[in-house]
Amino acid sequence: MSDNSSNSWLISNEYQPSAFYFKVVFSASLGITDTSFKEVSGISKEMLTEDVKEGGENGVIHKLPTGFSHPRLVMKRGIAPISSPLVVWCTSIFNGELDVPVCSMPIMVYLMNEEQTPVRGWAFTNAYPVKWDVDSFESLKNEVAIETIEFEYESSYRVI
Repeated sequence: MSDNSSNSWLISNEYQPSAFYFKVVFSASLGITDTSFKEVSGISKEMLTEDVKEGGENGVIHKLPTGFSHPRLVMKRGIAPISSPLVVWCTSIFNGELDVPVCSMPIMVYLMNEEQTPVRGWAFTNAYPVKWDVDSFESLKNEVAIETIEFEYESSYRVI
């Protein structure tokens, strides 16, 4: 008789979450509720390493961890109205002077299940927009005009 408790992660009745059903939540303190996005990308973390040659042994190189890096968090959506709280926040940062501190906030990204319950989630601390881009307009395209907002953040971690 074998004990499968050590391999319980191999057998799961839970379906893998769909990538199309997600929710973005900005800090409630700023009242940002318009969080419908077409795409969210940049949820990634990479360990940085440094090569250290072993003394007297030319064929051995040790890879030692030195820290972590992450890409920008990128969100795409249809161009929102000027009254959108997210647009107001971005405008205050991009139209402001750098002598005023940038207002950062936490951002949460959740994958949802069919009951509208988060099943996976990531938190991004002290996030703020650093790039705001509008896709090109083309007379031959029949698509929604898309804006892309990129965020820098201090750190990220998985919450669910």
